[in-house]
Amino acid sequence: MRDGLIAELREECGVFGVYGHPKAALLTYFGLFALQHRGQESAGIAVAGGGQLTCRKSMGLVGEIFTRPEVEGWQGPAAIGHVRYPTFGSSNLNNAQPLVVRARTGTIALAHNGELVNAPGLRAELESQGAVFQTGSDSEVVAHLAAQSGHEKLEDALLDALRRASGGYALAVLSEDALYAARDPNGIRPLSIGRLGDAWLVASESCAFDSVGATMVRDVHPGELVRIGPGDEGFRSFQVSPAGRPALCSFEYIYFARPDSDVQGRNVHLVRKELGRRLARDYPVDADLVIGVPDSSVSAAIGYAEEAGLPNEIGLVKNRYIGRTFIQPTQEGREAAVQVKLNPLKQVVDGQRVVLVDDSIVRGTTSRHIVRLLRQAGAREVHLRITSPPYRCPCFYGIDTSTSAELIASNKDVPAIRKAVGADSLAYQTIEGLTESLGYRPDEVCLACFCGDYPVRVPGQEPRRPLTRQQSWAARPPAAGS
Repeated sequence: MRDGLIAELREECGVFGVYGHPKAALLTYFGLFALQHRGQESAGIAVAGGGQLTCRKSMGLVGEIFTRPEVEGWQGPAAIGHVRYPTFGSSNLNNAQPLVVRARTGTIALAHNGELVNAPGLRAELESQGAVFQTGSDSEVVAHLAAQSGHEKLEDALLDALRRASGGYALAVLSEDALYAARDPNGIRPLSIGRLGDAWLVASESCAFDSVGATMVRDVHPGELVRIGPGDEGFRSFQVSPAGRPALCSFEYIYFARPDSDVQGRNVHLVRKELGRRLARDYPVDADLVIGVPDSSVSAAIGYAEEAGLPNEIGLVKNRYIGRTFIQPTQEGREAAVQVKLNPLKQVVDGQRVVLVDDSIVRGTTSRHIVRLLRQAGAREVHLRITSPPYRCPCFYGIDTSTSAELIASNKDVPAIRKAVGADSLAYQTIEGLTESLGYRPDEVCLACFCGDYPVRVPGQEPRRPLTRQQSWAARPPAAGS
């Protein structure tokens, strides 16, 4: 749980695929469980076997939709699966994935993580040519582009379609006889390749490989389309377009990925610990203990406590058996859900000066609520430390923040945010601290939500000068009489 992205944003999706295993559907079922944190609105599995594709999808969690005996009965050597939060298209079953499309190249199922920035324009163009859309998802745009390409081979149709698409995407496509995986030219959205015996797998995160006993082989390269098929063709790689500026979403490390995942060779838990260490060095404070907002900020809190020489405590207990707070339709509902979901440990925080580590502040309402919970439990001081820089700009590549108006850091400076959330002090990670902790240069990772430097041009958005220098983002209450 975190203030920003779990409580107030709809995040990304997760994709998983298997080729060449007799229990492909069962492996996909387990893989989706491992990726459930990436999408809790809907889930689906498509299976290829006996010369046909079958697909089942529904609203809800993986364990609510499928049963193991049911999935074990699905025969076929290849399958793909998807867990979804909506970033483009409304929240309903019609937009759940995988999408199944029939065209001259045969029947395909498609699972997509990310967002195409030019989807509205492409959709209007396709509709003017007679295309009929069944969903509001930008994923269907890719399917229509492939169907109208005129190519007989699916790989050629996909290459043609993806060369027209722009944005951040990780794509798994299943045909009756092959599995395809593709990643956007900037590598904004992650996608990896694994092996289990003779079978090939693809997944949004390496933790999904671990869950089925598979081994990660490599990441899908930016701008690459991989075809995994039978016989002599086997594993084949195609270049959709030349790789662009490297721009992996920095929030994969800050929040999205599970701590046991490795993202582009870097373990997420260790990266988050370093983010916490950097905050402790840059923004120390006299305090008695450190707590992290579960779950994504626990690793960073460990790093902060180790660097600061302070005890690291469990100060907030999470109820894991209720849905995600942002699903509530109103802000009042979200805040009520936070109170049910997070309970402070009064015996730990009572009378203490607390460092509260979280990964982001988006609107600020949930941060304010958590600070209030700690004060009601007796915390004498609450010093908020955020492992990301201020979230100032909307994301157009797969996170549901479409306007700056909903982002508190776009409209308030840090002292005003500190006052709004009620903390005794507030400090954000600097961009320099973030990129050095991640192990990247500023031009090797996407920082658009912090500085507006979009790696892929977004129609209607003016580019901003990137903020890549060391910049202090910290605030305390004004001194008495100032």
